[in-house]
Amino acid sequence: MTVRTRFAPSPTGYLHIGGARTALFSYLFARRHGGEFVLRVEDTDRERSTAESVNAILEGMTWLGLDYDEGPFYQTERMERYREVIDQLLAEDKAYYCYATREELDELREAQMKRGEKPRYDRRYRDFTGTPPAGVKPVVRFKNPLDGLVVVEDAIRGRVTFRNDELDDLIIARGDGTPTYNLTVVVDDMDMRITHVVRGDDHLNNTPRQINLYRALGVEPPAFAHLPMIHGPDGAKLSKRHGAVSVVQYRHDGFLPEALLNYLVRLGWSHGDEEIFSRAELVQLFDLKDVNHSASSINPEKLRWLNQHYMRELPVADVAAELRWHLGQLGIDPDELGPKPSAIVPAYVDRVHTLVEMAEQAKPFYQDAVEPDPAAMAKLDASAAMVVDALIVALEDDAIWESSDTLEAAVKGVAKTLDLKLGKVGPVLRLALLGHTSSPSFGVILELMGRVRSIQRLNAFRDRIGA
Repeated sequence: MTVRTRFAPSPTGYLHIGGARTALFSYLFARRHGGEFVLRVEDTDRERSTAESVNAILEGMTWLGLDYDEGPFYQTERMERYREVIDQLLAEDKAYYCYATREELDELREAQMKRGEKPRYDRRYRDFTGTPPAGVKPVVRFKNPLDGLVVVEDAIRGRVTFRNDELDDLIIARGDGTPTYNLTVVVDDMDMRITHVVRGDDHLNNTPRQINLYRALGVEPPAFAHLPMIHGPDGAKLSKRHGAVSVVQYRHDGFLPEALLNYLVRLGWSHGDEEIFSRAELVQLFDLKDVNHSASSINPEKLRWLNQHYMRELPVADVAAELRWHLGQLGIDPDELGPKPSAIVPAYVDRVHTLVEMAEQAKPFYQDAVEPDPAAMAKLDASAAMVVDALIVALEDDAIWESSDTLEAAVKGVAKTLDLKLGKVGPVLRLALLGHTSSPSFGVILELMGRVRSIQRLNAFRDRIGA
């Protein structure tokens, strides 16, 4: 048997991190078993589904590198197939038309609640043979078995048992003929030969109904694995108030896809005490039996730590490509002015945790001029002008531009010549070049800025501070 998993998001919003984790676990399970991973877009909710949401899902999958073997398939393109299955179930007396109106169902529910009963449809039209009431567009309901048990052998939760007499005759087609979720998902998984369904545990209550549908269609149900929820740091249900919940937003916030994947896989899965996993290691090690049963909580600081780790460990060219994207978000084209992003990365990687922070700190290298921080300017004393003059003279010597080390030595030489502590020279140089006093070493920032622009900025700074 070839293992086949799927990720089946509804395009009614962005790809959130819960969905991304589901996609990741499905992807890893298929890859570990040499199987196939399918992407399906469940877009039958035409009022809420949008092209923008579809694009956001595809963009998030691409950015995370969750490459699928088949798809994307769209449910809206499979309506004839769903109608065919509904007709088949009706013909085989495994489904029936239900003519109960909304008013009837509301009255039924109200009466059941008054009696302290669980509200549910009472199957009043299950064996109906009379004349259909006029003016009612009937729904189609599945004839759920009336007795017996449905046993779900869940790969994460273990055995979960449901009584058939507790399950409704679920609606599989609305009054306008459109199929419902529980019908479409079964038909799709059946037709696409899905062997393992990995999804959130909010779907667990649908599973026994779907298993009964599979069996009514003469198909063995796939294996199921229901993932526990993801909570915020405070233990509450994850929401926007906890920060980014969209995968695309994590990119905008400066995180690398490798860091987010590593972070997501550890939300509920573990392998000993290890924290860092390459994609190849995840494919080799991932197993659904190692997924925790309880909900996981996000930890923003852990993600920041992971992100810095990957900024350090990944090839500079890969990180630089993402940095170029972030510079573009600031309206910067590094090909027009300033150093290559690949030169910025090693200079700043130990000073930041996200690419947004790196892009912001690198911004002065790509500007025509900088505005010095007023608070830092106020701390300068009378020696500042002398320091600038000495730095200009020193930097005009071509010989010191051999490397960042020789530039560093030149700045220290200026301090020694002026008989000043380095703390009197460094802030002046940083303010002149970058507009603030926090940066990598003097030699590094001079090398990144270049000889001509460094001297230009020092001259402009000299004019600003006067005599």
